[in-house]
Amino acid sequence: MIITRTPLRISFFGGGTDLPDYYKKFGGEVLSTTIDKYLYLTCRRMPPFWEYDSRFVYGSKTELVRGIDEIEHPSIRETLRFMNLDYGIDLHYNTDIPARSGIGSSSSFTVGLLNALYGLNGKMVSKKELAAQAIHIEQDMIQEAVGSQDQTAAAYGGLNHIVFKENGDIETYPMTLPPERIRALNSHLVLVFTGFQRFAKNIEKCKIQTLDGHYKGLAKMKEYVGQAIGILDSDTDIREFGALLNDTWKEKRALSEKVSDSRIDGMYQKGIEHGAIGGKLLGAGGGGFMLFFVEPEKQREFVRAFADYVCVPFQFEDAGSQVIYYRPDAKVVMDGNIKEGAVNGFNADSPK
Repeated sequence: MIITRTPLRISFFGGGTDLPDYYKKFGGEVLSTTIDKYLYLTCRRMPPFWEYDSRFVYGSKTELVRGIDEIEHPSIRETLRFMNLDYGIDLHYNTDIPARSGIGSSSSFTVGLLNALYGLNGKMVSKKELAAQAIHIEQDMIQEAVGSQDQTAAAYGGLNHIVFKENGDIETYPMTLPPERIRALNSHLVLVFTGFQRFAKNIEKCKIQTLDGHYKGLAKMKEYVGQAIGILDSDTDIREFGALLNDTWKEKRALSEKVSDSRIDGMYQKGIEHGAIGGKLLGAGGGGFMLFFVEPEKQREFVRAFADYVCVPFQFEDAGSQVIYYRPDAKVVMDGNIKEGAVNGFNADSPK
């Protein structure tokens, strides 16, 4: 059995410039951090006692399948196809934060599943490989309209400057800041759940379709990354970081009419009226979590104002996706032969 723990992420600046259609023309960059809210995957080889080869339990749904093409969950199906397993698996999913909330859960799932499956095969892979393979699965195999920052953040962990090059290469640079500076940033941030969720791929698809008309706005959002790094890596008042969040939110709203609506705009204005210097909606837009920058001494009043919402305390984390439990599966005997845990698995003898 393998258990992986993969962090969720907060993207501060540069979102949208991680879309391949953009950065392969102009280059892109993002400033983001992972947080101590995690996605857990428990995975083992399927014992050989049932009529199905694999079981997948996620949310309120259970899938029992005998072949890879029967799998409904796109990330599970294509990740298993990518790994070319010759055995079935038993997979259970748990998370600290609901899906479709704007903090990268879909990509954390793919990264965590890859990590678990490599563990089942007794292999370790680098963070760079995990990120690159998750990007390939989501963008090329599933063909989802997603960027490349979430997979990278989930694999690496930490507060990072991620650079997307025109040739497709991705470089990750950890922000080497004094611990007190990182604590100061963390202490000014408040996560508020809007109470409604959305499908990011639909919003990102809309952005891609209208990308040509937003090159100027995306270039500005890319500039904010350098400005934010300059604020953090200096003695500049940390509140300038919050003001910059306000600026990037305005640019983000202009990328698509689906990014925000009257409810989200109302929440944002309410946050500003109760002490926030700035903030933004996380992820593609349309719902999920809002991030606010609020001075610590004003946070009590701020949280009271949002009593009807869920405010989520968090800390930065820097580990990335990890195997937190590893116990090789026991062998079983079938028909006098030693087996490794599955009846047919996804080999050539399994029905497709």
